Amino acid sequence: MENKSMGTLRVRPGMIKFFVTALALSLVLTGCGGANGGGNSNTADTDNAAKTNNAASTDNAAADTKDANAANNDAGKDSGEKVTLDFWSWSGKFQTDFTKIVISEFEKLHPNIKIKYIPDQGGNDKLTTLIAGGTPPDVAILDRFMAGAWAAKGSLESLQPYLETDSEVGADDYYPAVWAEGNYNNELYAMPFGTDNRGIYYNKTLMKEAGLDPEKPPTTVSELDAMAEKIFKKTTSGGYEQVGFIPWMGQSYLYTQSWNFGGEWTKGDELTPNDPQIVKALEWMAGYAKKYDMAKINKFNDVMGKTGINPFWTGKVGFMVDGNWILNDLKSNAKVKPTFEWGVAPMPSEDGYPQTTWAGGWSFAMPKGAKHPKEAWEFLKFIAGYKGTLLWAKRADAGNDITAMPQVNDEIKIADNPQLKVFLDMMPQAHFRPVTPAGQKMWDETFRVQDLALNGKGEPKKLLDEVKKNVDSELKKLQAAK
Repeated sequence: MENKSMGTLRVRPGMIKFFVTALALSLVLTGCGGANGGGNSNTADTDNAAKTNNAASTDNAAADTKDANAANNDAGKDSGEKVTLDFWSWSGKFQTDFTKIVISEFEKLHPNIKIKYIPDQGGNDKLTTLIAGGTPPDVAILDRFMAGAWAAKGSLESLQPYLETDSEVGADDYYPAVWAEGNYNNELYAMPFGTDNRGIYYNKTLMKEAGLDPEKPPTTVSELDAMAEKIFKKTTSGGYEQVGFIPWMGQSYLYTQSWNFGGEWTKGDELTPNDPQIVKALEWMAGYAKKYDMAKINKFNDVMGKTGINPFWTGKVGFMVDGNWILNDLKSNAKVKPTFEWGVAPMPSEDGYPQTTWAGGWSFAMPKGAKHPKEAWEFLKFIAGYKGTLLWAKRADAGNDITAMPQVNDEIKIADNPQLKVFLDMMPQAHFRPVTPAGQKMWDETFRVQDLALNGKGEPKKLLDEVKKNVDSELKKLQAAK
């Protein structure tokens, strides 16, 4: 994917509209800058290349005229009938904070729209039941990679008609993978809300003790294998006192490693879980289980599980793949007090393939049958667009979140954090899980066969051929049920 500059601050027409409307309502909102953290996890606008001054002046003049009229139109709309939107989302602290920080500002800007917050009770099953029964909320939070499956079964309203007539938000406001994950059959069904990705954490102290250069983390799988081997250390009883690397620990599993090996889960409309490079990735993972003894690794993992902290922070793991969110442990978990030197870098890749990552995150969608679709769109584009994303990103405890919008990440200066910058720099080229009705099936199947391969209960090629057969069957079943 194209790596676009993140250095230019671009004012979209929708942003001008925001400030014009805010002034008309005598509101005071903080529009730029920020202290810490980004948006919500599995939580970013790809800035365009700098334009000439003349072009920028022309664009801004046109935008001023257009959006002054748009603000007047909004004022007329807000004076209309009062509408209450049902909003289905997480409970607890998120509900309290999101209501106070984001929803309250939306209601100030849209006095004719009130938000009724419905805490998630029963997860996706309950939400599915509400949609099937014709009583869905107007807006709901949804794991972004599920958008394709929900759209395919007719559980979501397409947002494409609104997107095509609204200049306030668009694809180029978000990272490519983040935006694409909310689309199905070339139509938008889910607005991105936050993102995250994966890198490799490395213990400089253990590297130094093993005779390795602590300032040179591995960049290839072969380098990782060689370095990890030097760090494995056994106890007197034959177990492991420390390990170099475990390719299924933390956020390291088949999906993660497949892209490091150049694997592709789709080719056109075909699902390809048995891609030769994905097979190679699983063979590599199974090789670790055999070489270092799965039973001994399991015992080590059991010990790590009893510590109550991420294994990397114990100081007993040389290299570990995990997400940007574990940086929050340094402040939020009193048990995390690393006494060793450490760093974070992009994950190593197979020789001949670029270092990469995969991004996940959440989204906001409009369930099928929403009673107030026009107002729901206004709410969606606020909470998942520039205005709401910036408000949420600037909250005091945002920590090491990455927002889905590069412009917001730039404004709140999260790249000033060197560890977080590693993850931020990988976002423009991040991969995402396939958007397909069989997405959940393929996700579940990969873990099933990964477990079998690691425990010597099947050859990777045959296991992944089986996954291919199963997901193709699931896809046909889902398509026939439409």
